[in-house]
Amino acid sequence: MKKLGKVLLIILIVLAVLFTVLIAPRTIGSASLDHMAGYHYAHRGYHDGNVAVPENSLPSFQAAIDAGYGIELDIQLSSDKVPMVFHDADLERICGVEGKIWDYTCAELQQMKLFDTQETIPTLAEALELIDSQVPILVEYKMDKVDTDVCAYSHELLKDYEGPYAVQSFHPFALFWYRQNAKDVPRGILAKNFIRDNKEKGEKSDIIDFLTTNLMLNVVGYPDFIAYDYQDADYFALKLCRLMGAPTSTWTLKDPAHYDEVKGEFDLYTFEGFAMQ
Repeated sequence: MKKLGKVLLIILIVLAVLFTVLIAPRTIGSASLDHMAGYHYAHRGYHDGNVAVPENSLPSFQAAIDAGYGIELDIQLSSDKVPMVFHDADLERICGVEGKIWDYTCAELQQMKLFDTQETIPTLAEALELIDSQVPILVEYKMDKVDTDVCAYSHELLKDYEGPYAVQSFHPFALFWYRQNAKDVPRGILAKNFIRDNKEKGEKSDIIDFLTTNLMLNVVGYPDFIAYDYQDADYFALKLCRLMGAPTSTWTLKDPAHYDEVKGEFDLYTFEGFAMQ
């Protein structure tokens, strides 16, 4: 029994070391988030619930600037490889059009109206020109499978942008692209408890859900910061990354009470639907 106990202890130690290695953020030589501090981040811009000022629109970014908020926005590529500011892969909810955003050219996409407004889908170049270094930007990459072209084409614009920004994605290969090609840009992994969410929806979780929930794909992108769902502020893997020295961000607060729940626990906060103080 003593021998079995020693074997089990060794196995537990090895698993603990392996887990720590897999989730370890970049803390040595990491890109600082200091230039992003002092702001709360308006999710898809400071929109009004898509009535007159739609999400991810130029007016929503101007409203955020006017209110003194940082801006969180989403980037995907058009079929002709132009970085577009748009959240959903499918165009139906926002534009009432069938198909995916990557099925259309930039020119075609810019003819589509956002919800029931006259606003159209902006390009990343247009968004950067408007924001013009006035507030920091959290750039979220939306990726289809492992195609990192969105990172490459967006970076061609961002590398000459003089304002403060950081990049983030749910997809570890977006971070891997930056790890290989633009190490000085702060990169963050977006995550949440996918296992809980799947259970609530009556769906089964797979190995990828387990790995991403527990930040075990950090070994791929080696993130500078962790952006985790505010509902999971006490999740073990997140707390361990904090102990290792990683800055943390949270999303998406939709009520002042949500902010009260986690105030002081994160370095950056992304919100929507109310005025952050």
